[in-house]
Amino acid sequence: MSTEKPSVLFVCVHNAGRSQMAAGYLRALGGDRVEVRSAGSEPKDQINPVAVEAMAEEGIDITGNTPKILSVEAVRESDLVITMGCGDACPIFPGKRYEDWELDDPAGQGIEAVRHIRDEIRRRIEKLIGELLPVQANA
Repeated sequence: MSTEKPSVLFVCVHNAGRSQMAAGYLRALGGDRVEVRSAGSEPKDQINPVAVEAMAEEGIDITGNTPKILSVEAVRESDLVITMGCGDACPIFPGKRYEDWELDDPAGQGIEAVRHIRDEIRRRIEKLIGELLPVQANA
């Protein structure tokens, strides 16, 4: 087993909702056992306030995060790249693991809809932690 911690990059178009919630969950649930990044192909100037509210209900504060532009370096430095509706904007590097999570975009949605998206992201993050950190999944 590798002693290096896995690195995950979450990418969506605006880096304001889905990718920020996913990164927030992985940081909270994976702790310092996983390196977490997020970015967007066309980042907004701030995080979706409804996504912030939905995550706060889970005890996870993402208010200090800022949307970032997707860079080639971020992809190159990540072991796993998880896209969420960014289409072909994500550069592909041989040997990287890629997943595409089909999730509704929380932009313009009310808190009820965003809660459903958040809960689906949490389910996927919990499964991902089990794959990335199988020995430590219950730690």
